Amino acid sequence: QVQLVESGGGLVQPGGSLRLSCAASGSIFSINAMGWYRQAPGKQRELVAVIISGGSTNYADSVKGRFTISRDNAKNTVYLQMNSLKPEDTAVYYCNTDIIDTTTWALRGYWGQGTQVTISS
Repeated sequence: QVQLVESGGGLVQPGGSLRLSCAASGSIFSINAMGWYRQAPGKQRELVAVIISGGSTNYADSVKGRFTISRDNAKNTVYLQMNSLKPEDTAVYYCNTDIIDTTTWALRGYWGQGTQVTISS
């Protein structure tokens, strides 16, 4: 089995910063893409940022220049550094990783449990 554990959400004022972490554990053979999604109330889940195993990254236009995704392959962990936060960044943030596990040997996407990020004064 594979588990994803997220941390780092919270309440911050506009203009503030937060750093999210998502650690994968379990019967992992390899990890390909790692990404962050978010879902605001009444809206669909959207891609925020993704980083592939080679280090290439891609960001939603709404977060470019403010958010930075990174990964520590030794720790099977992906991070999302969020700066200059805005009220419209308020959402539940989910990590998603593409993992080949040693049980099924299939490439599957796994989701974290979600962490609430609230930007408010």
